[in-house]
Amino acid sequence: MGAEEKLAALGIILPPPLKLPPGMLLPFPWVNVRGDRAYISGHGPQEPDGRLTGPSGVVGESVSLEKARASARKVGLSMLASLRRELGSLDRITGWCRVHGMVNAAPGFTQTPAVMNGFSDLILEIFGPEIGRHARTAIGVSALPFNLPVEIEAEVMIGG
Repeated sequence: MGAEEKLAALGIILPPPLKLPPGMLLPFPWVNVRGDRAYISGHGPQEPDGRLTGPSGVVGESVSLEKARASARKVGLSMLASLRRELGSLDRITGWCRVHGMVNAAPGFTQTPAVMNGFSDLILEIFGPEIGRHARTAIGVSALPFNLPVEIEAEVMIGG
């Protein structure tokens, strides 16, 4: 079963393009295709209508581990939507190479890998263990844009 078929079977709807605040322009693409690679810019969690979604804040203080993990999954949905718009189909992805996750973490919060599992579990569920497996980094940072709890970037291999 391909990624597109798996999404349909699970009833997963991907969000539309991110709705930016008025007057905000980003000088980079969400997905940059170079040869057989697609480099995915940092994404945040989105609502089904395209807006950034909460909870906002610091993981380990105002945001629980469970809510941060759910946000990481939503980041995955946002990223998949950007990939589909750029590639035409998620079935063009032949392998997930690497994932870099940044968690807006309270001082001393060491469960960044558990937060990132929300993303990794989604990718493995959609793409399976061969295409979906990836190298991963999960780091804590002192702040993220829009006070997001998590931001993730990645690199995938693509074909035809």
